[in-house]
Amino acid sequence: MSRLPECQTLLLEPHNGVLHITLNRPDSRNAMSLQMVAELRAVLAAVGDDRSVRALVLGGAGGHFCAGGDLKDMAAARAQGPSAYRDLNRAFGTLLEEAQQVPQVLIVVLQGAVLGGGFGLACVSDIAIADHQAQFGMPETSLGLLPAQIAPFVVRRIGLTQARRLALTAARFDGNEAERLGLVHFVEHDPQALAERLDEVLAHVLCCAPEANAATKALLLASAEEALPSLLDRAAEQFSRALVSAEGVEGTLAFVQKRKPAWAR
Repeated sequence: MSRLPECQTLLLEPHNGVLHITLNRPDSRNAMSLQMVAELRAVLAAVGDDRSVRALVLGGAGGHFCAGGDLKDMAAARAQGPSAYRDLNRAFGTLLEEAQQVPQVLIVVLQGAVLGGGFGLACVSDIAIADHQAQFGMPETSLGLLPAQIAPFVVRRIGLTQARRLALTAARFDGNEAERLGLVHFVEHDPQALAERLDEVLAHVLCCAPEANAATKALLLASAEEALPSLLDRAAEQFSRALVSAEGVEGTLAFVQKRKPAWAR
C-alpha cells in the first residue's frame, strides 16, 4: 500500500486491501474544516494509483458522519474578504470531484448528522450504508446560504425534482427516507447490523478485479455526460484490452478451472 499522509483530522486504518477513513472531529460533529478537506484530498491522491487498495470506507467518529462546513473557518475567512469565502467553498467542491472520481470503490457509513457537506460526500459514494436514525439534510438556505458545491452532486444522485424540494425547504429526513430517495442503498437499525452489512458489501467488492472495477466506475460516470457513440466506441476498446490483460486472462482461466481468481482469495 502507498505511504499515507500524516493526518490530524482523520483516522486511517488499512486492512486487507481496504482503507478505513474516519472523520475525527467529534467535538464539532466532524464539521468539514479546511484542514480536513486538505487531508482528505491528500489521502485520495496517495491511494489513487494503488490497486492494492481495493475500497475506501468513509465514516465519522463520535456517532456522527459530518455536520457540514466548519463555521469557524468561515469566520476566519471574513477578514480576508469575499475571495477567501469563494476559495474556501470551491476547495470543498474540488474534494467532491476527486472523491467521485477515485478509482477505488468508495463506501460511506452514515450515522447521526449527514448535513450540508456531509450530505454531499454521501452523494459521491458508490455504496451508502445508513443508520435508520441518521439525520440528512441541506440546511444552507435556512442559514441564508447556498448549497453551492454539493448541489450538482445531489441532483445527479437523487434527481432534480427531489433536490429542489430538499434544498428549498432545508427539510430534515432519516435513513429510511434516504433509502426511498435513492440516496442510500442499505438502512440498518443498530451498530452491529451496520458492521455486518459493511462486511457483506466489502466481501462482494473484493470478489471483483481492481483494474476492472476502476475502469467500470469511470465508464459509468462518463455515461452521464459523454455522447453515446463515442462512449460505446471507447468502451469496446477498453473491453478488448481487458480481455487480454493479466486480470482478464486470470479471470477467464479461473472460471474454466472452477476456482476463485487470484484477487478474490
